[in-house]
Amino acid sequence: MAFNFSGKKSIFVKKYRMSEIIFTDNQKQIARFAKALGHPVRIYVLELLSKQACCYSGDLSDILPIAKSTLSQHLKELKKAGLIQGEIEAPKVKYCINRQNWEIAKILFKDLLDK
Repeated sequence: MAFNFSGKKSIFVKKYRMSEIIFTDNQKQIARFAKALGHPVRIYVLELLSKQACCYSGDLSDILPIAKSTLSQHLKELKKAGLIQGEIEAPKVKYCINRQNWEIAKILFKDLLDK
């Protein structure tokens, strides 16, 4: 306990720099998944893909009222997080749920939300 200039007791809370905080691998992975889930279009895509074996991005642009370039960016974010995987099949790119990471995401979020 320390005293401030008015003579009253105060508690000092040390602030840490981001470089001083050690995040666990699980915390980092949850953050990557959460970022990817941060847009309704991405949630829609994941819901759609989770119901199918695979889906072509061309088909998705017919369903969603967004530009192909915008859809491409959303797919890249999902792929970067590891929630979907893509294969090049000329002339289209085919995206599917990454089932292994999908299961990991479910476990990590369940553990986080059950705390």
